[in-house]
Amino acid sequence: MNAEPDLLPILLVPDPRLRTKAKPVAPGDPRIPALAERMLATMYKAPGIGLAAPQVGESLRLVVVDLQAEDRREPMVMVNPEVTGASRDLAAREEGCLSLPGHFAEVTRPAVVKVRWTDLSGARREVEADGLLAACLQHEIDHLDGVLFVDHLSALKRNMMLRKFAKEQKAKQRD
Repeated sequence: MNAEPDLLPILLVPDPRLRTKAKPVAPGDPRIPALAERMLATMYKAPGIGLAAPQVGESLRLVVVDLQAEDRREPMVMVNPEVTGASRDLAAREEGCLSLPGHFAEVTRPAVVKVRWTDLSGARREVEADGLLAACLQHEIDHLDGVLFVDHLSALKRNMMLRKFAKEQKAKQRD
C-alpha cells in the first residue's frame, strides 16, 4: 500500500528564497524522484497546476506541472527545464501563484514557447506549448530564476498587490 507522500510547506512572498536563482540539478541526483513526488502531492492539495522547487525551499531547477484537463492527472516532472524558443506573438492570461495565494492578475507572455528538460528517467524531452500550458511553463521556469508573476506587472499594480497581500498576512497572524 502506497502512503501519501508528506506535503511540503509552500513559501509565501516576501520570503527571500523565492528571489534566488535555483541551482541546476546534477544528473542522477537521488533526491529528485522523492522530492518531485512530494511536490506533486503538495501542488494537488493546494490546489494548483504548477509548482517550482524554490517555492518549497529547495534551490533546485525542478518543476512539476499538471493542468488536470478533464479532471485527469497527467503530471510532468521537469528537471532543469529551459525555454529554447518563444513566439513574437503575445497572449494575456490571468495568473495566480501558490506563493501569493488569492491574488490574480493578467500577465502578457509569449503565446507559444518551446521548452526542453530532462525527465526522471534521464531522457531529454521537448514540447511546443501554447495556451494555458505555455503560460504555466513560463511562470514556473520564472520561479527558477527568482522571478514572480507580479514582476511582469506595472510597478503600480505590483506594489498594490504586494501591499494588500502583506496586510492580509499580518491580519492572519493576529487571528
